Amino acid sequence: MNKATDMGLEVLVNTENPEQTLKDMQPFIDLMMNYECALMEIETKLKILNTEFTLRHNRNPFESIKCRVKQPISIIRKLQKKGLDITIENIENNLTDIAGVRVICSFPEDIYTLSDLLSKQDDIKVVTVKDYIRNPKKNGYRSLHLIVSVPIYLSDETKQMNVEVQFRTIAMDFWASLDHKLKYKKDNLKHPEIIEQELKKCADTISALDYKMQEIRNMLED
Repeated sequence: MNKATDMGLEVLVNTENPEQTLKDMQPFIDLMMNYECALMEIETKLKILNTEFTLRHNRNPFESIKCRVKQPISIIRKLQKKGLDITIENIENNLTDIAGVRVICSFPEDIYTLSDLLSKQDDIKVVTVKDYIRNPKKNGYRSLHLIVSVPIYLSDETKQMNVEVQFRTIAMDFWASLDHKLKYKKDNLKHPEIIEQELKKCADTISALDYKMQEIRNMLED
């Protein structure tokens, strides 16, 4: 026997009995399928709202949407960081961002409009809200984070699954992507605080630009 390190799972691989290995992994595979289904539910809801909004207001509330399920190795690292055993129960009960949706909007106003419309749907339950737009992180990061619970309808049961939905403007997403790429390089600098200060200035500038563009859009619509 040896460990299944390729998937990053705490599963023993029985080379003499691969069927048993698959059986051991099946609960994890089923759970990931459930998260995939939850993503499809949220994505469909957002696309329907986008279609309706476009028809009624002659503009779309978001530019793009991206969905992802965390990789197994990332799930394991997060459990370890929390000091939790690697079990299916701990994944379901203690991690809320296994399934993630990122919605990129043109304007901050559209972020709140779209998040409100999604939150008010009958089968959606909002678990938590973290508003990093009105209350940015210290480094300048801005985004609206919702954890929502959505039902998925399987052949033999209905399950509630958590999905993290992030709403950002194009500018916020651009800044966050660059900050993510640069943060590893910052760790090797003698004076990383200088870079952090410059990135914070960029974040503030981008935020001001977002609201100025929204103001211009509102003037055009009036």
